[in-house]
Amino acid sequence: MTAEVLRIGEVARRTGLSVHALRLYERAGLLAGEVRRDESGRRVYTPWDVEWLGNCVKFRASGMPLATISRLARLVREGSGNEAERLEMLREHQRHVIAQLAQLHDCLDLINGKVAAYERHLAADGTGEPWQQRPGTAHTAG
Repeated sequence: MTAEVLRIGEVARRTGLSVHALRLYERAGLLAGEVRRDESGRRVYTPWDVEWLGNCVKFRASGMPLATISRLARLVREGSGNEAERLEMLREHQRHVIAQLAQLHDCLDLINGKVAAYERHLAADGTGEPWQQRPGTAHTAG
């Protein structure tokens, strides 16, 4: 039975990465499997490659540096025996993402407060400066 073979255009469509980005990922060593070529020399990918690239897209979206993804891909290519190192890399990035989320939650709290203040201001009649200090309230900049 022959495994499904995908051309670079289909992989680009499935992953949301451009053909140029896929070639860059290959040159940067971000693929966890060897990039195979067909008899005409064109790149061919497997569904597993697409799944790995989907992981890479999420790693990048979460702020993982390309160098870290490359290191992780190298470890995956090497096979079993280095799972503890992979785990530590992922735990380190997990801590980074948790810190990012905390910062974003703080930012969202600020924005939610501003939105609520403007909604109250506009519902009240919308006159005057919404951020003027009123008696008995704390002043917050607009």
